[in-house]
Amino acid sequence: MAARGYLDDAAYARHWVTTRTPRGYGAARLRAELRARGVAPRVIEAALATVDADDPLARAREAARRRLPALRRTRPERAAARLRDYLLRRGFAASLVMRVVREATGVADD
Repeated sequence: MAARGYLDDAAYARHWVTTRTPRGYGAARLRAELRARGVAPRVIEAALATVDADDPLARAREAARRRLPALRRTRPERAAARLRDYLLRRGFAASLVMRVVREATGVADD
């Protein structure tokens, strides 16, 4: 089936990455999802290379911007913690998450 082009892990991984990235998922989450689906690490990294060209900081800020209105009803410290947890679950790097949380809430959440 692979020889006939019916099975193409590289195309599948690229498609997965390009459709999930605009939804606000980071590289770590995408890597874990593809690994869980049995895609080879080499193929995963090649697919993620296309996403790494995008600005992960801008994607994290956009995800935070979409999530923040639902968190505004809570105390600032709690909103910062929830936003942090949300962005980490989405697969963004911890250093990036801390920066975005600080920018979005004004609270340095540790």
